[in-house]
Amino acid sequence: MKDWLRLLKYARRYLPQLILSVILMALVGAAHASMALLIQPVIDRVLSPGHTHAPVYLYDNPFTRKPVYLDALLPGVHDVWTVVSIAILVVFAAKGVFDYVANYLVSYAGFSAITNLRAEAFQKVVRQSASFYETHSTGRVMSSIMSDIEKVQTAISSVLADSMRQLFVVAGLLFVVLHRDWRLALVSLTVLPFVLYPTVRIGRRIRRTSRNTQDAAGEINQILQEAITGQEVVKAFGAEKYEVRRFQAASEWLLKGNLRYVLQQAIASPLIEFFAAVTIVALLGYARTQIQSGALTAGQFTSFVIALLMLYEPVKRLTNIHNMFEQAMGAAQRVFEYLDEPEEIRTLPGARILPGLRHGIRFERVRFAYPNAPDTPALLDINLEVASGQVVALVGPSGAGKSTLARLVARFHDPGAGAVLIDGADLRSFTLDSLRAHIGLVAQDTFLFNDTVANNIAYGNQAFNREKVREAARVALADEFIERMPHGYDTVIGERGVKLSGGQRQRLAIARALFKNAPILILDEATSHLDAESEMLVQRALGNLMVGRTVIVIAHRISTIRRADKIAVLERGRITEEGTHEELLRLNGTYQRLHELQFLEPVGIEL
Repeated sequence: MKDWLRLLKYARRYLPQLILSVILMALVGAAHASMALLIQPVIDRVLSPGHTHAPVYLYDNPFTRKPVYLDALLPGVHDVWTVVSIAILVVFAAKGVFDYVANYLVSYAGFSAITNLRAEAFQKVVRQSASFYETHSTGRVMSSIMSDIEKVQTAISSVLADSMRQLFVVAGLLFVVLHRDWRLALVSLTVLPFVLYPTVRIGRRIRRTSRNTQDAAGEINQILQEAITGQEVVKAFGAEKYEVRRFQAASEWLLKGNLRYVLQQAIASPLIEFFAAVTIVALLGYARTQIQSGALTAGQFTSFVIALLMLYEPVKRLTNIHNMFEQAMGAAQRVFEYLDEPEEIRTLPGARILPGLRHGIRFERVRFAYPNAPDTPALLDINLEVASGQVVALVGPSGAGKSTLARLVARFHDPGAGAVLIDGADLRSFTLDSLRAHIGLVAQDTFLFNDTVANNIAYGNQAFNREKVREAARVALADEFIERMPHGYDTVIGERGVKLSGGQRQRLAIARALFKNAPILILDEATSHLDAESEMLVQRALGNLMVGRTVIVIAHRISTIRRADKIAVLERGRITEEGTHEELLRLNGTYQRLHELQFLEPVGIEL
């Protein structure tokens, strides 16, 4: 119920539509009751000669205790057949119109509420820190936002509409059977607890089954996402059959879950039908004696039985709805887990706008460990000064903590101890948006979107000046190859820029950073994995990008950072050496060893 009430909060803004739909659904229930009430005059009056002009009795008004006649609703019409036939047509027409409009209103509120839920879930996920993505697989997150919310959508739109409809139908038909013979009705309804109790128990199992099924769907989504994005590796290692086996195993898991759900939810229907048959047999035996004694007319009994049969149908439908509801709640719990996941990196209360960079960036006794390896710190007591306008390079062996240190500047992570300061103020004292607006990033693995060249360069800007895009591309030495593309700046470059070479992708990333024009620039292995010609072009483009900016460069190649104002050598999470290129060479330490390793000619190997 807690999860259900939480879901309904998303529909609060659509309360007028829901209230109107409730009223219309109540009228639908009344129409169903009217159908059952009209059975008696049809059998006792329309199909019985000699009663063509007598008033058509329906029921006694429970408030005034006076009989209600159908003729009163149609003044001037006295023929029984005419009265009943008009009533039947009106009831069916009204039921159809009310049901149609109410169903649309509930669906509108339900779909709109789920659209809001999906948007909130996406906003929550996209604002999570890097640690979140290190502990949650992309495929499973995608499965929750799409597949899980799809099941919740079914619950809050179609199931909500159907449950309201059936509840009012049950209420209307209960009125009919209780009015016809309340003693007989109570006896007939004693079977309901025998149906409802196992239904509730089954519903709890269905919720657990649904969670397992959603896990299986997430596993399939993960395998699919990895196999498609890593398709070159799959092919290179001849692992197509391996991936197919993984996919089939996950599909079998999902199949078992789905079949288990079908078995569980299908039990309710035969259970209700069996008890309905027992009730009807008992009623027929009772009716024989009552009709023979004249205490009950055939029309009254037929009306009662039909109302009872009509009542069992919505009850059966409500049990199925309950099962669907439990399945949806199982999916909703997973979505709520993501919504309740705390945002590790967020704008703190009282944070202010970062006005700009005047003095520089300073790391003060910074320590950091990744959540999945808390006992193995990635950074230990880092102290480093990056003055405004300086180019500071970070070098060292793989795993030394270079990228981790740079990521702290953009608050992809927060330090576990110590602080990163901009102009003497802790990064956490500024709003995230204003901080990241001052930072440009060019990474080793350039991520480009399946969009046009222009939209990739101006990423994040809905309305942009195309001339500024061209200028950024020219400075990044990308304009020449862009103009040769089929549609120039309007060419769609494919997923992750698959239609471009490595050097072209890097130059587009540099153009994107130039267009953003941020005062702080992070270059994370921006020239690695490039051939000599591409590296030369990218280096020239980077030279243009670095002018007038405060730059943190991460590089393995000494040749790319020897002109840096300051070089910091990291080993096992610590800064072991610091100075200019010439100063570090004179120390005869780690930096000199890295320099010699890179500039020694390999011997004994002939290619």
